[in-house]
Amino acid sequence: MLGPQRAQLRLSSDHNAAPYLSTDTIINEGERPGQSHRAVSPGRGDVTPPPHPCMIFHVETRNKAKLMDGRTLAKRVRQAAAAKVEKIRKATGVTPTLATVLVGDDPSSATYVRMKRKRCEEAGMKSLRVELPHGTTTEALVAEIEKLAADTSVHGILVQHPVPKPIDRRAAFEMIPLEKDVDGVTSATLGRVVLGMPAFISCTPAGIMQLLAEYNVELDGAHAVVIGRSPILGRPMASMLINAHATVTLCHSRTRSLPNIMRHADVVIAAVGRPRFVQGGWIKLGAVVIDAGYNEGNIGDVDFDAAIEPASLITPVPGGVGPMTIATLINQTADAAAMQLGVEV
Repeated sequence: MLGPQRAQLRLSSDHNAAPYLSTDTIINEGERPGQSHRAVSPGRGDVTPPPHPCMIFHVETRNKAKLMDGRTLAKRVRQAAAAKVEKIRKATGVTPTLATVLVGDDPSSATYVRMKRKRCEEAGMKSLRVELPHGTTTEALVAEIEKLAADTSVHGILVQHPVPKPIDRRAAFEMIPLEKDVDGVTSATLGRVVLGMPAFISCTPAGIMQLLAEYNVELDGAHAVVIGRSPILGRPMASMLINAHATVTLCHSRTRSLPNIMRHADVVIAAVGRPRFVQGGWIKLGAVVIDAGYNEGNIGDVDFDAAIEPASLITPVPGGVGPMTIATLINQTADAAAMQLGVEV
């Protein structure tokens, strides 16, 4: 199916220059990434030059990517979570509860926690706030998590990261019980993701997989390149793509010949934590580009303005991956509460 396209005859101010035909291609909702397009005139089929034998036409094609709207999909996910919460409350009289643990006074972390609490309450869940001062020790943080783990009224535990140094983040994460690990940060969860077993998966890669499914991105046999090796993003992302039968190359900021590797990727997941790290010239024509980065100034890890030209689909920053991360957290908390309370949702 051909996408709607605009054809415009442009005449140069230079009278000796030939006119040229410029076509801007727009990708249809139902088309798959990488599908070829040909220039057409609205309602007329193929573009043909005017009947002047001496005119020479140059066809200039600009193929801009379609944006992957994370906000709209995230809203649907949150609505589904709210329906689960209502069903749980009616069946048990219990309101699902997410405990958010914030250590220190980092402004960005505080903002993220407020956003998560707001979405939690919008879905009808309770948000239990645990705020610890800067200078909190690993032992003190672990003790707080142990209390939450033993509290049957708490169904999900989120430790906002990064935590201030010198706290041992991994030691803190490992105190979260598997059934309450709604942010997917424990080693037990990662192991289950690698093996394709049921688990509350790290929220960002889980949200990305939902976005890829929403836009009908074919992963079976595709070459996916993941840039970033974090245990809560890059590594589970690579495992989920492998489980979806993609061929995966896991890279990072020190990978040699990274641009050459990228040019063969059908799907790109950028999660390296460096603003505009991925250049437009690295993107294969028709590739799907997922920007999981968020840097100061609402800048992602991909040079968006350059990558939008060769890509077929691309996530904006903000409005792409971010909303899906929070929506996934809310939905997984509702599922965790249902499992712990024995409610079928």
